[in-house]
Amino acid sequence: MAATLTDRAFSAPNAATGDVLAQLLAKIRPLVMGVVNVTPDSFSDAGQFLDPQTAIAHARRLAGEGTDILDIGAESTRPYGGTVRVPLEEERARLAPVLAEVIALGVPVSVDTLKAAVAAWALDLGAAIVNDVWGLQRDPDMARVVAERGVPVIIMHNRETADPTIDIVADVTAFFQRSLDIAARAGIARERIVLDPGIGFGKTAEQSLICIARLDAWRSFGLPLLVGASRKRFIHSVAPSDPMDRLGGSLAAHLLAVENGAAIVRVHDVAPTVQALTVAAAIRRAR
Repeated sequence: MAATLTDRAFSAPNAATGDVLAQLLAKIRPLVMGVVNVTPDSFSDAGQFLDPQTAIAHARRLAGEGTDILDIGAESTRPYGGTVRVPLEEERARLAPVLAEVIALGVPVSVDTLKAAVAAWALDLGAAIVNDVWGLQRDPDMARVVAERGVPVIIMHNRETADPTIDIVADVTAFFQRSLDIAARAGIARERIVLDPGIGFGKTAEQSLICIARLDAWRSFGLPLLVGASRKRFIHSVAPSDPMDRLGGSLAAHLLAVENGAAIVRVHDVAPTVQALTVAAAIRRAR
């Protein structure tokens, strides 16, 4: 690797503040976010964790494998189209039998939702982070909820449709700036924000590759960067494969993302990712 895996491309906030994001970043190593999809239609796992007990067991396994954050969502965002919006009550009903037990595992929990009401409810139960795949730009109440609760938020870039003619780096940069302006107006502390370029969301396969290759374009924001490349379709464009057979491509993408400045990687396969990051760091130390 061209840069040590333990070097961070941002200044971590003071962990003494008690903020969960600051405490996580104080580990001064790449963080692994493990995915728990409580959905019937996820592109990556075909709904195999919709059953509450199966989802809880999966979260427990990811915790045992060393995940730093558990990201739980009950509405599939399906980055490649065909998204079916889930009513508020149905989303909460999917989460209700799972969320409290996952939180009780003791690993910080991120709630992956587009709805401010779901975020507020999950935070009241003990979730620690909001993961908004529309970067505070879809639900007008989301920024207020995040600000009032004083929790970290992941701002992800998104587009309704992919446009192969645009400069994707410029588009992501402009989106981030709009989201950060919304966050500032709402009173969200800047040190509680993570930026995610949204691999696969409203992007062609080539644009997803560009976002990973040019991740350092967003270091100027001075905020931690998250990359979620796990099992995404851009891997298939390079090495044809089904979602469940994209572990190698996922590991390659996340190792390079960390090299290019990612502080957090969002993954389905925690144990192999933790091992890959650990071995890469050991190799760097042996130089």
